[in-house]
Amino acid sequence: MSQRTVVITGASDGIGAAAARELSARGDRVVVVGRSEGKTRALADELGSPHHLADFADLDQVRRLADELRDAYPRIDVLANNAGGVMGSREVTKDGHEKTLQVNHLGPFLLTHLLLDRLRESRATVINTSSAAARLFGKIDLHDLHNERKYSAQKAYGDGKLANVLFTRELHRRHGDAIATAAFHPGVVATSFATESHSMFRFFYRTPLRRFFMLTPEQGADTLVWLATAPREEWTPGGFYEKRRPQQTSPQADDAALAAGLWERSADLVGVTP
Repeated sequence: MSQRTVVITGASDGIGAAAARELSARGDRVVVVGRSEGKTRALADELGSPHHLADFADLDQVRRLADELRDAYPRIDVLANNAGGVMGSREVTKDGHEKTLQVNHLGPFLLTHLLLDRLRESRATVINTSSAAARLFGKIDLHDLHNERKYSAQKAYGDGKLANVLFTRELHRRHGDAIATAAFHPGVVATSFATESHSMFRFFYRTPLRRFFMLTPEQGADTLVWLATAPREEWTPGGFYEKRRPQQTSPQADDAALAAGLWERSADLVGVTP
């Protein structure tokens, strides 16, 4: 069997880096995508892997990344949309979008859309890193995706992670004949997550006690690695997973009309044909 090509965004740190190491050790060619040039290059050199740079807060960089991936890799067997994060005070990107929404949802949506032909040809697996925040804090209003009415860092992050699940559902509905897709919650993982935020997440993740109740990055990456390697008979495409098991998340995640509407609205926001 020829070597698989696995693209992981947000791979320079945390569960992305842990998944990259594990999948590389299993023999996959892992394409490391990150925002930090130093961290991304260091991991790529460690693994002997190719790497690409992109900050999802800039959609032009996402478009350039898609061009680079299409040019460099005739097959993409797995795309792990792992880049994301929680922000602090409300911020609008140069593209005109609330930053949390763009980094967690619109950027991955655009990248996946621009790679759709390659992913379909490769009969790829697309994995979206979501979070329990989708259930705890997310409540999507298609008429206020940018949370202009009442912003909080937790709400914006929950919306972004819920959007990951809705995107997974709709990607399966539209392209499940060729692409297998899943979203997952990695658990509460001891990483550098939320270091740029002034929300409650930042203080929670910085507590010295975190090592007693948080997972290691390797433990958090386990479900991602499983979805990337397990036979498709072992999991149901379009689902939401935690600890390798299907789980329930926000009731909105099962709203097919909302999933379709979010797809159409997202396509409009990033300027692609839905």
